[in-house]
Amino acid sequence: VKQAEKLPYVAPGFVTEILLEAIEALRSVFPEELSKFFFSTSGTAANEAAMKMLRQYKFPAYKVISCYRSYHGATAVGQSFTGDPRRWYAELARTVVDGVIFAPDNYCYRCPFGITYPECIVQCARYLDYMIKEEGNVAAIIVEPIVGTNGRMIPPPEYYPIIRQLCDEHGVLFICDEVMSGFFRTGKTFAIQHWGVLPDILTTAKGASAAYTPIAITASTDEVGNFFEDEVFCHGHTFAYHALASSAIPAAISEHIKLFDSGLPQRASEHLKHKLYELADKHICVGDVRGVGHFWALEIVKNRKTKEPFDTKEEKFSGKALMTGKISGDAMQNGLYLAAWYDTLVISPPLIMTEQEIDEAIDILDKSLEIADKEAVETDVPASRSCEYKA
Repeated sequence: VKQAEKLPYVAPGFVTEILLEAIEALRSVFPEELSKFFFSTSGTAANEAAMKMLRQYKFPAYKVISCYRSYHGATAVGQSFTGDPRRWYAELARTVVDGVIFAPDNYCYRCPFGITYPECIVQCARYLDYMIKEEGNVAAIIVEPIVGTNGRMIPPPEYYPIIRQLCDEHGVLFICDEVMSGFFRTGKTFAIQHWGVLPDILTTAKGASAAYTPIAITASTDEVGNFFEDEVFCHGHTFAYHALASSAIPAAISEHIKLFDSGLPQRASEHLKHKLYELADKHICVGDVRGVGHFWALEIVKNRKTKEPFDTKEEKFSGKALMTGKISGDAMQNGLYLAAWYDTLVISPPLIMTEQEIDEAIDILDKSLEIADKEAVETDVPASRSCEYKA
């Protein structure tokens, strides 16, 4: 309200006091090496900016490696980066950008190479070396450090260090899309910090303002950012660097820090983890439970032994009533909202949620999962916990 009264809007070419305050707030929680910020209005817009940056910076190299189980936004570039079925419809509309190729996922529950950790020596990461060499002209690798909509997949501890090393060896940029996983959702400011790895470019949005205002940031290292001191970055939006939108950033970050200083999210996330493990052990329809912090998923299967799913990604857009939809619909009728993908239920409670509120939500989910249990096959195979890595 104060900012609306003082200066609600000014063209993005102007520097405002509130923007400087927002930048200082961001610098207080960002890795210090990511010191250059470009502001826009949404996660997909942040990824659009990243594409322009990387292609200008790495010219003439232009190819980008993404993963199949990924989502990076609804615009042309965002859909081009996206590996899940939503890209198919952008392809039909002929709106995708060329030069994006896809790598096997770090999907330990259903390893694309058919091997298991640690004997696999993290082949999903090492295979990128082959891709970079064989493709040629690779400018960047883009990842969701912990996959969002497509199932909260937690890579092995060696995964991102290997990718960072490959990027350094081949002169390829490493880009992290933290639109969903950023701003303390996983227990750290950004999910990639769980692996102790620094990206060259990081995109984020929602959490920066706690979604009170539409804001997004494309952050880069000095090395990338300084390139544009001498080169024109011909990119921008009417609402970029918006004064009113920026005003939510310092307040949101301050509240995030206070919240974590209280210890509530840490206690709640550990409680959530144990409750989800209990649910998975109880319900035969849960094939895998995985996640970290307040960022979890249950993968629903018809048969734990064969890992046969109830539905496929092709059926997601067919109009068929999916099992995950039946579960989430029943939960919604009883007061619990769950995001449902074709094979997973997304569990992402608010950071302010208490242990008591988590218990109430788990009780509802417990009953709703019985819908799938009735159609699942009883086996002697326990639910997988693919986020628990043991050497």
